[in-house]
Amino acid sequence: MAEGVGSRSPKYHRIADDLRAQVQSGALAPGDRLPAETAIAQKHGTSVPTVRQAMAVLRAEGLIESRHGIGTFVRQNQRLQRRSRNRYGEARGRTGLLNNKFRHDIVFAGVGDVPRYITDAMGLEAGATAVVRRRHLYDEDGALQEIGASYLPRSFAEDTYLAEPTVVPKALFRCVEDITGRRYTHAQDQWTARPATPDEADAFDLTLGSYVMHVVHVARDAEGDILEVSESIWPADRLSFVDEYEIPQEAIEESVRSDV
Repeated sequence: MAEGVGSRSPKYHRIADDLRAQVQSGALAPGDRLPAETAIAQKHGTSVPTVRQAMAVLRAEGLIESRHGIGTFVRQNQRLQRRSRNRYGEARGRTGLLNNKFRHDIVFAGVGDVPRYITDAMGLEAGATAVVRRRHLYDEDGALQEIGASYLPRSFAEDTYLAEPTVVPKALFRCVEDITGRRYTHAQDQWTARPATPDEADAFDLTLGSYVMHVVHVARDAEGDILEVSESIWPADRLSFVDEYEIPQEAIEESVRSDV
């Protein structure tokens, strides 16, 4: 009988279902090595190419990962938690970087071009430049966890150490406050889930069609002037966004209505 004939789904889907169930039940725990493709093919009475189709499904779901020359393993899904509302307050109470769990590599710093969606956020004309600080953040195993960039107005940042490709001595916003004498008082985050670009997929070692989470963060002073616009990108299956807030007990005037 041809594969998939007389069944409700193709055989590779049924193999993926079986392996997924083992992962979800804990029979295959995070870090466990999956059986060899030939062993899985024998168990299900099918071919190795069909098993590879099943593996591709689980890899796209973020359940497994391949390690070159070693084998295929259940992914250790320890998601990073981002709690945007707490970040500034916590950083004001300590020294060091805003995200001090990772190694920071500054891949570019200086006056540079700005994407159109950033110039829009900064209130600049299309094609305008800013002081740009591009960074990659790596975990203790050397795996890339975040791609980010900060865009600062040239008016105060161009002739300072913020335009130099070195890691700053403390959270960037505290450096900006020191230089300008102005305080960060209001921030807005815009989150988008989108397919990874080819460069992002290559950098994060993602499979084709994988998604990333992209946040654009706009920070202003008490006068409403831009101090910083930043963006950060993570593989979508490695991030958990936590938003904790007080619930108003009285009616408030709507500013921008939520769509969902």
